[in-house]
Amino acid sequence: MKTRRGAPVWTTGATRFAGMPSAHARIGIVVLLVFLAACLGAITSPGPRPSSASGIAAGSVAADPPPPGQTDLLLYQSIVAGIRGGSPYYTAAAEAQRMGHYPLKPFFAVRLPTLAVVEAALPPILVNLLLLGLCVGTILAWVARLRPAMTGLVPLGAAGLLAVAGLFVNLDPSFAVFHEVWAGPLIAVSLALRRPGHWLPAVAFGLSAMLIRETALLYVAIMAVFAWLEGERRETLGWLGAIAIFAVVLAAHAHAVSLVSGPLDRVSQGWSGLEGFGFYVRLATISSGLDILPQWLASLVLGMALFGWLAWRDAVATRALVVFAAYAALISLFARSDNFYWALMTTPVLLIGLVFAVDGLRDMIAAARDTRRITVTRVIR
Repeated sequence: MKTRRGAPVWTTGATRFAGMPSAHARIGIVVLLVFLAACLGAITSPGPRPSSASGIAAGSVAADPPPPGQTDLLLYQSIVAGIRGGSPYYTAAAEAQRMGHYPLKPFFAVRLPTLAVVEAALPPILVNLLLLGLCVGTILAWVARLRPAMTGLVPLGAAGLLAVAGLFVNLDPSFAVFHEVWAGPLIAVSLALRRPGHWLPAVAFGLSAMLIRETALLYVAIMAVFAWLEGERRETLGWLGAIAIFAVVLAAHAHAVSLVSGPLDRVSQGWSGLEGFGFYVRLATISSGLDILPQWLASLVLGMALFGWLAWRDAVATRALVVFAAYAALISLFARSDNFYWALMTTPVLLIGLVFAVDGLRDMIAAARDTRRITVTRVIR
């Protein structure tokens, strides 16, 4: 027997929990509480260290410490400065990574040249304006995508403000050299633009994200799988075509890195942090506007945002939730404590889920409290 459901509060459509059997709803509440408890693991999770070469270069020892104050931010700024000074990208990158005691092996220890070359070719003020434009475009794309699902201006405005909070770090121009600062919003825009039969812009933005940060491949692969499962043949070929282009670029990149690296260059210690889910939650909270809250409260808010994405009964919500889960698994298993910026791939729109958590939680609690019984009366004539 299905339960009654009330009128929507913030969303026009029913959530996934509307009208569910009361027994299932009670189980769902227990699962939600367990999940929120898991999010609180961020409190005891080791905090991110300032990203430095000392934690990245294999073989770094006390006798060979990195230069004082060396960070990834300084590394990327040095590479851009080297290109502006007339050096080819790979020469500038190799010199900067050697000076900072960073590895050059394997080849993906060196970022793709896309972002550094573009930033070196443009005045810093224009780079900052482009980043601001990308962030504003991300917010507008999601406001437009959410408008049919919202009951009015209040929830729509709340969604816009939550998007601003998710882009908290991205809006800081001092982080413009970080690749995830650009790739994360590009993925968010791609998600917002994708609709059945209207996938080309989404693929283009997904490819752009991959050409800036290689880990965007995970997002594009997920979108290709969804298109295939839904029988969208042309869309599937579009995503696979983007992956093919990226593979060619990555092969050329590997070859170029091999030309500037030598047998004495450092080798990365690898990515096997195994920090756990709490570490992802902690990174996601400090990479968004939640950083102003106490960690315990920020963790619970982030958990409810993920719950909200689950509650929204829409294809884009399913895709977004799988993308968030995939990057959470990637960070939980492979990110080290100095890879704190990996979470920026998911934070731009993650907090928007809170607008759907309102109706989702209401529907789940209402279903759990429904105690209606069916009474059968026999009428004897």
